[in-house]
Amino acid sequence: MPTVYVYNYASNAMETYVRGLTEAMPYSTENTLSVGEFRANSRANVIWTDRRTMEAWNVLRSAWGRSIYVGYAFKRIWEGGHTAQSQHYAGTALDMAQNLDPATRNRLRDVAINTGVWSYVEPAYLTPTWVHVDKRTGIPACAAGGYPLVASGSVGVYVLVLQDGLNALGYTGSGLDGYFGAGTRTAVMRFQAAQGLSADGIAGCNTWEALTTMAVGIGQTATVVDP
Repeated sequence: MPTVYVYNYASNAMETYVRGLTEAMPYSTENTLSVGEFRANSRANVIWTDRRTMEAWNVLRSAWGRSIYVGYAFKRIWEGGHTAQSQHYAGTALDMAQNLDPATRNRLRDVAINTGVWSYVEPAYLTPTWVHVDKRTGIPACAAGGYPLVASGSVGVYVLVLQDGLNALGYTGSGLDGYFGAGTRTAVMRFQAAQGLSADGIAGCNTWEALTTMAVGIGQTATVVDP
């Protein structure tokens, strides 16, 4: 059974659940989104999300009033399949409604926009055959967008993406727990030094760009943490 990490913004802490593929995602109501649906075509044993993402899903599902097919959701960065700083790797994005006709799909997109709970709803001209929503948080470290700056003391899904990428590339020592502690800082500094970046132990724009570009789609290396 997969291990599911959830960042709970209310307590600023990571929560750990072990659930079967047919069981409900933590914080999703009435089993409207199962672990298997959220994991989608990922084959990872450890997955994660943010409580705010599940709460946004609950609002959308209630507003739509019936089931919503989710074709793609979570992926680990080393599995790839999306852009380098995709919200799918953070567990905050859902790609839905691949099974609907265009008119119904557009109605769902409008409902997602009108709920006001999502950080981003992709326009139809970018994703005409599905509806992409995500609950990204924080200010992007790069002006062009992407993940927020994380540093010592940070907690959450973006720390998990950072740790996952570092581990996949062989910069071990951070574990995979969503907490930016001393081990994560040391691993970041080692990576930065190896890439000719300022070794300040902070994952800002340059570090995120280098790390995600190198880690995305690299595959399950020997140092990936996925027990």
